[in-house]
Amino acid sequence: MSGNEQNQDIHQQQLKGKKLSCETLKRYDSLDLESSKVPEAKKALEWSVILNLAFQSIGVVYGDIGTSPLYVFSSIFPNGVKYDEDILGALSLILYTITLIPVIKYVFIVLQANDNGDGGTFALYSLICRYSKVGLIPSQQPEDKDVSTFKLDLPDRRTRRASKLKSKLESSNFVKFFMLFATMLGTSMVIGDGVLTPCISVLSAVGGLKEAAPSVLTEGRLVWIAVAILIFLFMFQRFGTEKVGYTFAPVLCVWFLFIAGIGIYNFAKYDPTVIRALNPKYIIDYFKRNKKNAWISLGGVVMCITGGEALFADVGHFSVRSIQISMCCVTYPALILAYLGQAAFLRKHSYDVSDTFYKSLPHSLYWPVFAVAVLAAIIASQALISGTFAIIQQSLALGCFPRVKIVHTSKKHHGQIYIPEINNLLMLACVIVTLAFRTTEKLSNAYGIAVVFVMTLTSCFLVLVMIMIWKTHILFVIVYVLIIGLFELLLLSSVLYKFTQGGYLPLAFAMFLMFIMYVWNYVYRKKYHFELEHKISPLKVKETVDKTNYHRLPGLAIFYSELVHGIPPIFKHYVENVPALHSVLVFVSVKSIPISKVPVEERFLFRKVKPCDLYVFRCVVRYGYNDVRNEEEPFERLLVERLKTFIRDDCIFSINAAKSNRVSSEQSNMELENDCDIQEDAMERDIEVVDRAYSLGVVHFVGEQDVIASNGSNIAKRFVIDCAFNFLKRNLRQSSKVFDIPHKRMLKVGMIYEL
Repeated sequence: MSGNEQNQDIHQQQLKGKKLSCETLKRYDSLDLESSKVPEAKKALEWSVILNLAFQSIGVVYGDIGTSPLYVFSSIFPNGVKYDEDILGALSLILYTITLIPVIKYVFIVLQANDNGDGGTFALYSLICRYSKVGLIPSQQPEDKDVSTFKLDLPDRRTRRASKLKSKLESSNFVKFFMLFATMLGTSMVIGDGVLTPCISVLSAVGGLKEAAPSVLTEGRLVWIAVAILIFLFMFQRFGTEKVGYTFAPVLCVWFLFIAGIGIYNFAKYDPTVIRALNPKYIIDYFKRNKKNAWISLGGVVMCITGGEALFADVGHFSVRSIQISMCCVTYPALILAYLGQAAFLRKHSYDVSDTFYKSLPHSLYWPVFAVAVLAAIIASQALISGTFAIIQQSLALGCFPRVKIVHTSKKHHGQIYIPEINNLLMLACVIVTLAFRTTEKLSNAYGIAVVFVMTLTSCFLVLVMIMIWKTHILFVIVYVLIIGLFELLLLSSVLYKFTQGGYLPLAFAMFLMFIMYVWNYVYRKKYHFELEHKISPLKVKETVDKTNYHRLPGLAIFYSELVHGIPPIFKHYVENVPALHSVLVFVSVKSIPISKVPVEERFLFRKVKPCDLYVFRCVVRYGYNDVRNEEEPFERLLVERLKTFIRDDCIFSINAAKSNRVSSEQSNMELENDCDIQEDAMERDIEVVDRAYSLGVVHFVGEQDVIASNGSNIAKRFVIDCAFNFLKRNLRQSSKVFDIPHKRMLKVGMIYEL
């Protein structure tokens, strides 16, 4: 028996034996559910896998925070140490800041707010948007909530407080726009980190060469060496993060071993009594002695937690448990020992505070540690650059960033990507910033604002998650706000004080990115609402076709559109000018929903447009912001297979509906069987038509909508639409390249939208 005959027998058995209850026979108005299968729950990872991921995470996540001992004390005391006791006060601040922010906040609290395993600002935003209707994505559907990865497991406690906050958020348009604005700003700040981290890390690392030959290696030459390393670093990005991260995880392990061992050595040799800094009394005394200068120095303390956001942003590459293990067992102890050792050294050599790390090295270990420091600095840069690529992908998928080329560098890990345009822009920005600032002291002023702002924004979103989704007891929420929230605001106020000394850089860079993201998102929403207002209902499709003397062409036509609810107006424009329709026509809307990934079996939603003899279908293809498009198998074949599955399921639905209505209609068994046979024959005929059309060839129709501001628009709207948006559209990738549509089988249909 052939494979096709076996499949037919299976489908016949399904049609005769499959029964659905009346509750299951519910239909939605927007699109029929093509599949409601819930995939099996993810199995808990074995400890061997968790430990392996923990080891790999060391090479990707902790490069930034791990290299902070290179410049923390010099950032806290840019003008030197005035009182010896200030060293203990600064050490106490460092120890409690590392414990409070990266460990308690991120490792044990924020990591629990991941979006199906993915983290970052957009992950928190999507989590809130799923639970409350505060998102501004226009193509929302009721079926999206039935995706297994969309659902939230919510406790039943404290629902009154959560529902009140939810209703206030949903009823305020200001809150919706403000949350999107804050998300864009936070995302832009993280991208700013991607510019500043390579600069400050590489400059700090190559600073060790100055100690070896101060007369030859001047500041200018060190800057050019750093620029050369940065250019090499960005040229290496195209090979992907997988090889770099896995290869250099041992390097960072050696780095942490070095700084921990050197810390123990300095601690024992110079001043073991610095352990007194565990008493927070030294923080109070530090502020009493220095007052305003102590508050200003908090901007330097921030340098010890740079890269803390990477713990959350990179969780999608690993797992929550693996990052908790690697942080608590390797990174945190090594950093604490390193800072204890540096403080002990400074108690005897306070005049060397400007170059604490390299001055405190034993002479015999100088060059080995320098070599590992340079490699660790490069890895630190690599991690945040990769994080920038992931953030751009998320914002692109949610309609908040112009189209760019996304290259997936790993077949095993979908989150590891490379974006050529962004890579080149980051490289150019890093070179310019390095040549302009030249020293780590000036860069730290700029770096601190970006770091603390993102952390503060994360705390704000986390409080919403605690109240609405986790339904945390209000006392714990208050404790979090009073301790961590207020401390972060204190740090933010300190770094903002140095706004004119370089702190303006990340804000200026963020404003530039914000403008691009806002322009694209604004026109994206305007264009979608225009199509929604001028859509063609399925009932008017037949009228449009009947008015036109059209011809049917052999083959399958896929018509791409961003419109989900209805058929786009560009179809009427096409039929009126080209009176020819293919034997099967599928309107495909590729949409993103605010979750990280959509299972393949839940990705396609189909609906048949009547009359059935037109063979016109609507299809919504749903992707999460971390899904890979058209990588595992050809999109055409997958769409056709799911379309045939929909036709079979639709027939099963109709037969079971007829069976459930048999009692009320008093229909005989013979009549029912005849109706079932007719529907089965129609199903087989429809599948045969689809197969024949697919075998004759597939043509892709891509709508190219030119947008202009409508008559009477103000100057700002004309500038945003006519100038800014169209400039971005002309100079960035077109939709055909984004969807990997074959050029030989692609036709473009143009239309002008007045927004």
